[in-house]
Amino acid sequence: ASSCWFHYLCMEGYRRFLALLVSALLLGFVAVVCSIVWVLRYREGLGWDGGAAEFNWHPVLVVTAIIVYRLPWTWKCSKLLMKFIHAGLNTIAMILAIVSMVAVFEYHNARKIPNMYSLHSWIGLTLVFPKALTMNLFFPLRAALMPIHVYSGLLIFVAVIASALMGITEKLLFSLPAYSESPPEAIFVNCLGLLIVTFGALILWMASRPHWKRPPEENAKVHPYLKKNEWHHIMRTCFPRHFLILCFYLLQS
Repeated sequence: ASSCWFHYLCMEGYRRFLALLVSALLLGFVAVVCSIVWVLRYREGLGWDGGAAEFNWHPVLVVTAIIVYRLPWTWKCSKLLMKFIHAGLNTIAMILAIVSMVAVFEYHNARKIPNMYSLHSWIGLTLVFPKALTMNLFFPLRAALMPIHVYSGLLIFVAVIASALMGITEKLLFSLPAYSESPPEAIFVNCLGLLIVTFGALILWMASRPHWKRPPEENAKVHPYLKKNEWHHIMRTCFPRHFLILCFYLLQS
């Protein structure tokens, strides 16, 4: 009887996980659609000509990157598959973020608008570098630095949402002289911001539930304890190579 009760509790917890999973996916999808509707209906549409239509790729790609970056999925699959999914989603989000920044810089340069003058731009550009470090520099050290990796991932997620909210508010203040009178575009974009915040709240709730994390014994099998000599070997062989690759990439860009 006790085993049946335990199985029932596990199933109930997994059902709640699936309910939140589907809710987060729907919210993320609606947020992306709303960002596209915003630039197509209320702004100048989408294009790549150095004008306002090119700038409009920025909010669309940033919102999409936020959803893709922390797109939730169930851990009821192999650890190797989860690592591939996680790395793939993070890579896609990074590409979307980089393209969105290129669109902004090209628009500003074409219109002779100063770059990097707002807090939104400072935070946005700053977040790209720690994410690049977690994806490249510390890749061979993630097993030993897993707590830092998890914390930095959630921190970047929250900071990106905050930066996105500052960005859409900044855009409305610049574009709508009557923003304080709550025109339809302002109300629509404010609802988009609420969707992003709600999506972030669901993801943080799911990520903070201990009983929804992978069982410790599975993690222990995949991430064995690093002995002292193995640690020195990794630091000596992997750290310089990945650091040089990252520096070369940044210099080329």
